Order: sequence, then C-alpha cells, then structure tokens
Amino acid sequence: MSSLAVSNTLASFFMPIGIIGAVLAVICAVVAGVALAAGAAGFFGGAVGVWIVGALLSTAASFSSVWTPLIVSVAALAVALVLGGIVHAVMLSAPTRMPVAETVEAEAASAVAKPRPVGVQTATVPAVAS
Repeated sequence: MSSLAVSNTLASFFMPIGIIGAVLAVICAVVAGVALAAGAAGFFGGAVGVWIVGALLSTAASFSSVWTPLIVSVAALAVALVLGGIVHAVMLSAPTRMPVAETVEAEAASAVAKPRPVGVQTATVPAVAS
C-alpha cells in the first residue's frame, strides 16, 4: 500500500476524532465559563482540565488539513473565559441587601448577647504528707 493510500485512510479516521474532541472542548468551555461566573474554582479547574483533553483530540483533525475543530476549541474557551469573568465581576459589584426583618432581628440579637470575660479557674489541692 502506498503512503498516499495510508495517508488518506488515516485522514478519514482522524477527522471524526478531531470533531468529537472539538465538541468535548466546547462543552467543557461552556461549563468552565459558568463555573467562573459562579466562583467555583474547583469546578472551573476540572472543566479546563477536560477541555485540554478535548483540545488535544481536536488537533487530530489537522492530520487531514482541517484546522477548524482546533480553532473552534480554542475560541470557545477564550469566549467562555471572557464572558465568565465579566459575569463574575458584575455579580460581585451588585450590592447585596438583607431584608428589613432579618436586619432588625440581627440588631436585637447583638444587643442582648453581651460578651463576658472568660477566665481560668484554678483550685489548690492540699499536699498529703505521708
């Protein structure tokens, strides 16, 4: 079998692997963006770790001279990181307000509970002479 036939056979084999890797990378990029927006660092790290695997699989499509899956994988993570960061910044800048009833209860509870000093009590034990 000539090298051209082997190359064509491998190209038809690696193309679906590259597309599957790109789909996996895009899904993980969306999960990473949502995790970044929510502030879930562990979930974000796991999603990016799996995204790396998907991006590496998407490079298999480049064997048949198709670079679109790799470009889509990288662009998906870039967009997810930018949008996730913007959403996270907006969520942090939004003021958090407590309802009025909870505020009154918290003030009443803090007025009633007064701190008291805590000391160490020691007792003397008489020595027993034998």
